[in-house]
Amino acid sequence: MNNIRRILVAAMVFSALSVKAQFPYQNPNLSSEERAKDLISRLTLEEKASLMCDQSDPIPELGVKRFNWWSEALHGYANNDSVTVFPEPIGMAASFNDKLLYHIYDAVSDEARAKYHQWIRAGNENKRFLSLSVWTPNVNIFRDPRWGRGQETYGEDPYLTSRMGVAVVKGLQGPEDAKYRKLLACAKHYAVHSGPEWSRHELNLNNVNPRELYETYMPAFKALVQEADVRQVMCAYQRLDDEPCCGNTRLLQRILRDEWGFKYLVVSDCGAITDFFTTHNVSSDAVHAASKAVLSGTDVECVWENYPFKNLPEAVERDLIKEEDIDKSLMRVLVGRFDLGDFDNDSIVPWAQIPASVLNNEKHRQLALDIARQSMTLLQNRNNALPLSKKHKKIAVIGPNANDKPMLWGNYNGTPVRTISILDGIQTKIAADKILYDKACDLVEDKVTVSYFGQCSVDGKPGFKATYWNNPTREGDIVTTQQIVNPIKMTTAGQHEFASGVKLEGFSAIYETDFVPKVSEEIVFKGGATGYFELLVNGETIKKYNNWRTLSSRIPFKVEAGQKYKIQILYNQSNNWQANVEFDFGKEIDVDYTNLINKLKGVDDVIFVGGLSGNLEGEEMPVNYPGFKGGDRTNIELPSVQRNCLKALKEAGKKVIFVNCSGSAIALAPETESCDAILQAWYPGESGGLAVADVLFGDYNPSGKLPVTFYENSEKLGDFEDYSMKGKTYRYTTEALFPFGFGLSYTQFNIGEAKADKNSIQPNESVELSIPVSNVGQHSGTEILQVYIRKVNDMDGPLKSLRAYERVELAKGQTVNAKIVLPPSSFEFYDWSQRKMTVTKGEYEVYYGNSSKEADLKKIRITIL
Repeated sequence: MNNIRRILVAAMVFSALSVKAQFPYQNPNLSSEERAKDLISRLTLEEKASLMCDQSDPIPELGVKRFNWWSEALHGYANNDSVTVFPEPIGMAASFNDKLLYHIYDAVSDEARAKYHQWIRAGNENKRFLSLSVWTPNVNIFRDPRWGRGQETYGEDPYLTSRMGVAVVKGLQGPEDAKYRKLLACAKHYAVHSGPEWSRHELNLNNVNPRELYETYMPAFKALVQEADVRQVMCAYQRLDDEPCCGNTRLLQRILRDEWGFKYLVVSDCGAITDFFTTHNVSSDAVHAASKAVLSGTDVECVWENYPFKNLPEAVERDLIKEEDIDKSLMRVLVGRFDLGDFDNDSIVPWAQIPASVLNNEKHRQLALDIARQSMTLLQNRNNALPLSKKHKKIAVIGPNANDKPMLWGNYNGTPVRTISILDGIQTKIAADKILYDKACDLVEDKVTVSYFGQCSVDGKPGFKATYWNNPTREGDIVTTQQIVNPIKMTTAGQHEFASGVKLEGFSAIYETDFVPKVSEEIVFKGGATGYFELLVNGETIKKYNNWRTLSSRIPFKVEAGQKYKIQILYNQSNNWQANVEFDFGKEIDVDYTNLINKLKGVDDVIFVGGLSGNLEGEEMPVNYPGFKGGDRTNIELPSVQRNCLKALKEAGKKVIFVNCSGSAIALAPETESCDAILQAWYPGESGGLAVADVLFGDYNPSGKLPVTFYENSEKLGDFEDYSMKGKTYRYTTEALFPFGFGLSYTQFNIGEAKADKNSIQPNESVELSIPVSNVGQHSGTEILQVYIRKVNDMDGPLKSLRAYERVELAKGQTVNAKIVLPPSSFEFYDWSQRKMTVTKGEYEVYYGNSSKEADLKKIRITIL
């Protein structure tokens, strides 16, 4: 575009009183496609490339604002404070309530809009984690319980994942007939992705046969594209059959666009294009990687720094790609922004009017409590150990997760206004003076740290000296200094400054002290941060990393008596994440349960709250503990320190109620012996503590069902990197301690004989089942009726596949006839002869009951003619 043309456009853009749009891209009455086409015609090649980066530069002379594509809304508007934090998706999946999920994500999108416009109207620019594009939901199949990110998914079943994912997208994006999208949701990570975290950047999957691809790994993505009209799809890191997913024309063109009809944008996982030439070695450099990605179908690139997509102009010069190819991708990118109303005045975008008062309002808090209650999954209740009486003289609440509020949030979370810990929740049922609380043990470590923080001093003052700068480099003018006398635990969550005058973003700090040990011994440093963290002793770096979450490292270090050790922590806030720093050090001593048992004399009932936390399982984590690697697990047993604690409690004659908090399945075979009751609580969000207490004390009758198989042990899990489904999930194995779909209630249900409106159908016909469900127990409750289908004589197919479910609420003594319609797609399986998913003639077994276990199911046969 010549300079005169640019000047004319700029004059129009900045005319404050202009009423009528001067150029088509500024006219809100035109379609997004028309506007995008016009704007593209006015851009330089360099500007086009910039707009295809997840952090897009502004173009002031054209009125194009800075835009960021990366925000998260996994279970609330992530990396923001004062938002509602719902349970992790794996917990919400246990509700089998996609209708409620729609309302939850409608609330999440309200809060995202309110937060975004509040930020922009304060004079700020769009930035990471404060945008209208949200990279949610994660609809990967949780095929292996060792995967640390499985907590972000809706479990191991393709149908349940599809139903939940569709509800999430519809809630986030708003009504389909609205002029503007509320948000742009994203189906991730496409495709065939579920760990391990440690090898995802170089892993090549070449043993996934077409049947497993289309029946297991693809259904949720297809459903989100065709049923929910999802506006973004994120391609994954690894290779599938030698091609990186973000450079895979089979995935991005033939399947996604040609077979499914997806017409919107594809975004890369962060750094995935860089992997082309650094780990996958399928491209020689950034120029080739960028052109390969765009030609394959990737439209937006995310990376921490040094965007390969900025090299697209050079790729055009070298004839590696045509400018028309770039325009094609950019068209999809800009249509997304126009669909959001990003180029229009807020006054004509209804979603921009959502007030900040919606943030964590009473309605949203109630939704968080409702879904947390419905996620509670009762796995064992020997001799009706639950519910507990509220008339206890004394009850013990112990365990590493009992009073841990951040644990309840899981990962990819925001920070709520208030969080009800499990201890807090129990205190709403029983007076505090009747509760004995003790942490009892650590999540993983079988030792307790005796803090030496109080033995430190600097410049004659006890503790650590903290020095702060309002820049990320620890240079220039010092803002303030302070003396810290207790173990460091700092956060900007809730808009809290680290110290007076220190900014909430872009600041840095040094924490330093001198320590002179009294004896020669091995001590441990324990600490971590969200942001840049570097621990030095006498000027030597002991630990260093830059991460998006606070990870507590355990660092052994030998000290000599009388020698002075200068301890320093270098920190800077980075990457738009809330700042956190934690640090303590001291001597470890062995856990001794004798003192704990002595404390519990006179107490019969013990609630032990343990399991895992987001500090142990999550995305590509640099901290490793025994049994954990890079955010994944190397085995699925409960950490031995907790297992031994539970055993000691049982041997002491206590009635043990185990509340297990985790984002994944744990092998609980020994716990079925040492515990009288087991409640799977997942990571239940801001109101999780109250939901747990409601179930424990009978104020809510649990109805959750497992969205994943709980295996007896780790022995038969096989190779983590083997994506073949053989022996994995309920669909390909019957070996389970607690099967998929299982969950107990405080009442009893009876499922009668099903009747089908017809037993023989054509391939395009539906079947309606009428199934009597009766509450024959002593309490009102909810049963989740499940319907599974298997094609008879299907030798290499799944044992059964979930194809329908229904929440049935019943009063004591009530019977209802549940009506379940099975559309033609319920009978769809992969047909090798046609090389596609289709309905074929033959006999089908339709199983129905309250779990996937054979003994919990009845069956009828349906013939497709």
